[in-house]
Amino acid sequence: MIGGFGVWELLIILVIVLVIFGAKKLPEIGGGIGKAISNFKKATNEPDEIDVTPKEEKDEDKKES
Repeated sequence: MIGGFGVWELLIILVIVLVIFGAKKLPEIGGGIGKAISNFKKATNEPDEIDVTPKEEKDEDKKES
């Protein structure tokens, strides 16, 4: 594969990670990466601005309109 990872490259990376961190740390690392990815996806889907107007003022604005 040009510009990508093949099966052998991924296996070598997995073995290196296993040797460096050990088998007991891998679930913790995987869980942390999963949470980071889900938080990133959630942050990209949220609106850019957050409305911090108190609820009472919003209700008054609607009544005036």
